[in-house]
Amino acid sequence: MQLNAKHLLTIRDLSAPEIRELVRHAAELKAALKGPGHAKSLAGKSVALIFDKPSTRTRVSFEVGVSQLGGKPLFMTSRDSQLGRDEPLKDTARVMSRYVDAMVVRTFGQNVVEDLAQWGSVPVINALTDLYHPCQVLSDLLTVSEHKGRLEGLTYAWLGDGNNMAHSWLEAAAALGLNLRLAYPPAFMPDQEIVEHARNQGAQITLSHDPREAVAGAHVVNTDVWASMGQEDQAGERRGAFEGFTLDAGLLSLADPAAIVLHCLPAHRGEEISEEVLEGPQSVVWDQAENRLHMQKAIMEALLAPQAS
Repeated sequence: MQLNAKHLLTIRDLSAPEIRELVRHAAELKAALKGPGHAKSLAGKSVALIFDKPSTRTRVSFEVGVSQLGGKPLFMTSRDSQLGRDEPLKDTARVMSRYVDAMVVRTFGQNVVEDLAQWGSVPVINALTDLYHPCQVLSDLLTVSEHKGRLEGLTYAWLGDGNNMAHSWLEAAAALGLNLRLAYPPAFMPDQEIVEHARNQGAQITLSHDPREAVAGAHVVNTDVWASMGQEDQAGERRGAFEGFTLDAGLLSLADPAAIVLHCLPAHRGEEISEEVLEGPQSVVWDQAENRLHMQKAIMEALLAPQAS
């Protein structure tokens, strides 16, 4: 497949058929690893991984994914480059475009990936910003498809902060017309423009301050840490604000009996999710974590080697 957009900065860049095709092809790549393997579609290509934020799953899955496709990953932090010395992003974008075939960027402001995409001449993939986390949610859709056999016709519940994950789920709901319920404390609501965009696109969006209302009858129950990277100094305050939002066995019992539980990790057991639920039979978080590798390969092929996907 080939994406209409040159970059993946947000799920809003993708059409519904493109999302479904990425899910299909990621599943195909996953299956291929258990058989004869897959084509080295990135052979001769270099991909820069530019990370301003620490990472385990994102870094490893992209590095391994590039290597499995036959490419060369180049990992950089702001300490390793002129990004940490206030070089204009438009200069970095134009120089890096002369060296590498794509840039995978994990940073703070969404403006960073947007500026790199505007000024560079190679694909830019958003590996996380404070506003969006598109690769994670696309991987989550792969996980839902594996366990439920479909994406549409399900009720999705999001519990916790109206953060970058919530925003990317809203954009997935907008593209696919999903029924998405978000429950969050009053001070932690998602961006209203993103909410309204999803509603205007036909998604069924329910906002609530009651996690029980969001979970009741849901087929997919999703949560995340209460304090993301950069918010560690707010952890104590947030624990108080999110009281009652822990996804424990009692709360999960309100969901559909066959509901699956998602968590993008790392998990704080006993805070946003209980040990019993995280390690329980309805948890698919380890499949979810693995699927980062396969979805990211599908994304890179679609942007860099469309004939292979």
